[in-house]
Amino acid sequence: MKPFIFSTTKSIIGEIGVTARIAELCHSLNITRPLIVTDKGIVDLGLIAPIANAFNNAQMQYWCFDKVVADPPEAIVIETVDYAKQAKVDGVIGLGGGSSLDTAKLVALLANSEESIADIYGVDNIKGKRLPLILIPTTAGTGSEVTPISIVTTGETTKAGIVSAELLPDIALLDASLTVSLPPHITAATGIDAMVHAIEAFTSVIKKNVLSDMLAKSALDLLSKNIVEATFNGENLQARQAMLLGSCLAGQAFANAPVGAVHALAYPLGGQFHIAHGLSNALVLPHVMTFNKSHCADLYAQLAVHIVPSINNDDDADIEKTTDSLIHYLHELIAKLQLPQSLAELGIEEKHIDSLANDALEQQRLLINNPKAVSLEDAKQIYHNALSGQRN
Repeated sequence: MKPFIFSTTKSIIGEIGVTARIAELCHSLNITRPLIVTDKGIVDLGLIAPIANAFNNAQMQYWCFDKVVADPPEAIVIETVDYAKQAKVDGVIGLGGGSSLDTAKLVALLANSEESIADIYGVDNIKGKRLPLILIPTTAGTGSEVTPISIVTTGETTKAGIVSAELLPDIALLDASLTVSLPPHITAATGIDAMVHAIEAFTSVIKKNVLSDMLAKSALDLLSKNIVEATFNGENLQARQAMLLGSCLAGQAFANAPVGAVHALAYPLGGQFHIAHGLSNALVLPHVMTFNKSHCADLYAQLAVHIVPSINNDDDADIEKTTDSLIHYLHELIAKLQLPQSLAELGIEEKHIDSLANDALEQQRLLINNPKAVSLEDAKQIYHNALSGQRN
């Protein structure tokens, strides 16, 4: 067996309504002056109410920073850190999607350390220790609650990652009651994002391991069976809870067996055109898989059993046909979820491909995990296919 290291969040609690116990959970971590890091949309939807009520009932003073935005820029992270230091908080609660959770991780660290954000970009550059940290996702997609990664927007169109086990929280709460107000298109896009995490973890070439493989398969079982129901019948708490758990398992998988070319090509779409991360992944997923299949069709065929209802375990099945069936099914699933089918639908044109491909090739941290090497010309061709939604 190939040697591996597997790291994850210390405690994961999956329970509908568990957020109401936040004061008790803070007490268990010796948090007495918590800061909630979130965005204005979460506050406007009233999703902060269970936390506020719990703190008020426990007569705990708390602070809330609600200025996080999608693809959070450095300036927002620094502003939140300054706010946390001024309030002298002793613990951080991240509430929201991946952007809020990623920001909360960095605030928990930088509010308790003399390091600057510029010091810690890259892998394992963190030297300090963070404040106690609880993460509560309100979308079933990023898996940020179990990943040691924060992504920050560093320029007009560029992003950078900070990777360290120090960013893993003490507790992750999976509470579907916080996700029922999520609109269908966001539910769909974030759900596809979680599926991409599992698929890419399973085909990751450097750190693929037996635990990440097991988690990726279990994640895809949950996600593929519940994504349509959760999207179009959002009040179904059981489907929502299954999606949260699937996203969490996929997050654990890719946190230990990192993602590859799908994410590398998705990032420039977000950076240059501000397309939401989950949708960016959905737009390039089938086209990257078509590109990759010459090098990992056997792995895709193994995953097909966990995604495509009509495919069963069959040792004699034709691997290439099974892989093609999987890719076709994902095209159809994305269409069924009423997500855009092509880059052109979002205003991207042929003239943009060179710039997108150049930015994608900068994502070597991700591309080294891809089962097939990606050249500049390869990236251009993948974007070209995604431009029209062309199926091979």
